[in-house]
Amino acid sequence: MYRALKEIQLEAEPTAEPLTVTGYDEPVFAALPATNPRYPSPTSLPLPAPSPSSPAPSSEEEYHATLIHGRSSLPPVHHTPPYTLPVAQLHFRSHSPKLLDFFVHFSLHAAASLGIPVSKPAKLPTQRSMWTVPKSPFVHKSSQENFERRTHKRVVKAWDADPEVVERWVGYLRRHAMGGVGVRVVRWERAALGVGRDGLAGVKERVGVEGRKVPGEEVRRLAERIVEVEGGKVKA
Repeated sequence: MYRALKEIQLEAEPTAEPLTVTGYDEPVFAALPATNPRYPSPTSLPLPAPSPSSPAPSSEEEYHATLIHGRSSLPPVHHTPPYTLPVAQLHFRSHSPKLLDFFVHFSLHAAASLGIPVSKPAKLPTQRSMWTVPKSPFVHKSSQENFERRTHKRVVKAWDADPEVVERWVGYLRRHAMGGVGVRVVRWERAALGVGRDGLAGVKERVGVEGRKVPGEEVRRLAERIVEVEGGKVKA
């Protein structure tokens, strides 16, 4: 009976078998193709956090591949713009400075993750609006009360990014918008050389007009006819 209970117990216990992948005798990472030496190897992720005595990660790839606790509370990585071609400009406005700075910080982290070179937030002049109203509805008021509203502003510029990447960045901020913070986006899109010529050719093809030139003699006769008709009206 003891042997029967032992066999039942062994059958009930799960067997810890090693995880294997069909077709691979080595670890899965060993079968991966060679990666770009510029980026960290997948086998070494996440990279160890730098010690207080060692310098911080130099490149953006190393920084985002490093295990850093509280990364979202630290200043974001600012990419260096190679050409300084403006692609977008974001204006942030809010009546609460804390909410404004928090959402600007969130936007800069999102831009750093997408690889968009952005500037540091610049403070714009604070807009002040004041209202003076009577304290009571009585016509012969004896005292008044003043109300003030302050609108704090920040601006962030973005350079050298693909329009699709900028659209994804703006869409991400729109999806995770914060109440009490308004954002106005100004974007620049550039067309290739010869876009006017190609557009004109497409219009001519759709309309079916070859764009014939009017002879100068025909224009002169039409001008004389107009002068003759208008001159007769004046004499009459």
